[in-house]
Amino acid sequence: MLIELTINDKKVQWDVAADDFLADTLRAHGCLSVKKACNTSCCGLCTVWVDDQPILSCSMLAVRANGKRITTLEGLQEEAAAFAKILTAEGAEQCGFCSPGFVMNVLAMKKELKNPTDEEIIHYLTGNLCRCTGYMGQLRAVKTYLGVNSER
Repeated sequence: MLIELTINDKKVQWDVAADDFLADTLRAHGCLSVKKACNTSCCGLCTVWVDDQPILSCSMLAVRANGKRITTLEGLQEEAAAFAKILTAEGAEQCGFCSPGFVMNVLAMKKELKNPTDEEIIHYLTGNLCRCTGYMGQLRAVKTYLGVNSER
């Protein structure tokens, strides 16, 4: 089945099978930041933006992306680098396996939420699992990146 979509601002046509998942299709076409781990939509590693909304690409069929605008971490290098500097400065970088999906959600959160509380940040990131951290360093980094007022 031929689908037409925009990947990181580039129009493409891809031939996909009816049962191909978007995460697999993206990886097959060079978007290697898109990872899969749980295959149950629980870990957040496969997060991409579809029409500027974060989604779990391991549970979306590629055919459903027809006509959509898809953004992966490869299309957000400047924004990702800015957040990565803060993540490192806060001592919150870990092995990096979960980072692409986590970063995609943090960047989406910056567009969506204004001066969120700790609870709102935690709720927004609930689906992002990290195997190596206690999340406190990441929370500090997210708050710094979002410019959250700490005296709330």
